[in-house]
Amino acid sequence: MSAVVDPLDQRIRTAAFNHVRALSATRDQLTSADLAQGFLFEGQRLPLVNPQRGIFKPRQMRFLLSIRTVFPRPGARVWYDDQRRVHQQIYESGDYVDYAFQGTDPDAHDNRWLKEAWENRIPIIYFVGVSPGRVMPIVPAYIGGWDPRGLKALVGFGDPALFDDSRFPDTEAARRYTMRAVQQRLHQATFRQAVITAYEGRCALSGLPEPLLLDAAHIIADRNEALGQPVVPNGIPLTKLHHAAFDAHLIGIDADFRLHISRRLMAQRDGPMLEALKSLDRQRIRLPARLRDQPDRDRLSVRFGEFLASN
Repeated sequence: MSAVVDPLDQRIRTAAFNHVRALSATRDQLTSADLAQGFLFEGQRLPLVNPQRGIFKPRQMRFLLSIRTVFPRPGARVWYDDQRRVHQQIYESGDYVDYAFQGTDPDAHDNRWLKEAWENRIPIIYFVGVSPGRVMPIVPAYIGGWDPRGLKALVGFGDPALFDDSRFPDTEAARRYTMRAVQQRLHQATFRQAVITAYEGRCALSGLPEPLLLDAAHIIADRNEALGQPVVPNGIPLTKLHHAAFDAHLIGIDADFRLHISRRLMAQRDGPMLEALKSLDRQRIRLPARLRDQPDRDRLSVRFGEFLASN
């Protein structure tokens, strides 16, 4: 069976992909408001998703445009307590992940859209929930299989560095390569969001409340298998300047949450920004409200030993 080509569908799809990529260039996740705005195509605003359903095809398009997995709110519990469970399949997958049908009828129109996208190798957008109201867009994604008995489709990912959206990852090696890239992006996005949320959106050193200027700094790098897990007690929200200084061991944090500024910085005289850094010496960092979210003292002790060794 030869793939169907629809020129209008392709033009709309390209506009949607370019819009999502432009948004992703300035942020690692999109909000519900970002999705609600949709995208412009030849002067007309079209939606990116259906707010009530996870499988979406605009009426102007021949084929499926997007699928979505939202991050469920776990009742009274804080959402990031269940973070790893929600994303477990992506983290453990080698090439494909399952995507459940809408309902139990394989012939329902939503599920037929999945089948048509699979048969025609249509690139789509997969919006993966990273926290309540926030998603990480993966462009392009593909439907790599359609299972009416299992009531699911298989989803694979294309290489986001390649803007030729017709490239379908035919080999297992290609699918594993792109899956590893998605896993790394998901790890970074969810870790960052969880850490910043725990600290109520503020830098732990300066109190700056602008999330777009904040990073989630690892206390112990994730390459350390024993202590480098992507958990909130291994992270501290820092502005990009403070993060760079922390990574360069120009700022240290001891196990009592007290800041230490390197002798190298303390000896310099060069304007208000440097003086603001120096004024942090011996101050305590801002801590999250929940005790379980506070920086792990053992990790801080290891990292502070590296700071002392460098100074």
